Amino acid sequence: MNNCIFCNLPKDRIIHEYKSFYIIRDLYPVTKLHSLIITKRHIPSYFQCNSKEIKEIPIILNTQKEELLLEDHTITGFNIGMNIGVDAGQTIFHFHIHIIPRRKGDLKNPKGGIRGVIPKKRIY
Repeated sequence: MNNCIFCNLPKDRIIHEYKSFYIIRDLYPVTKLHSLIITKRHIPSYFQCNSKEIKEIPIILNTQKEELLLEDHTITGFNIGMNIGVDAGQTIFHFHIHIIPRRKGDLKNPKGGIRGVIPKKRIY
């Protein structure tokens, strides 16, 4: 895809490379070290991943978790997510997973975590 920013990543943005994925830091991070796990293959969402890609995702998540914890000892948790479709907030239609490091006190009340995609539903 000629106009896809993830298909045309500058090499200096890539932190790690796996068989089917690249890792970069988010340009608009929610927290420090917010990273993106991006498929090398241009597909719109998780639901188009092949079996090789699906098997690689948990390996990458675990590796990235460990690397982020080594880089920043203040990390005490993570939010991991993907936006699939316009109504879910997807703006780049090339599959990627957000891994967002969290730290004690970065939000007064973090209860509900990922449920915060609909703010009034976060606290229950």
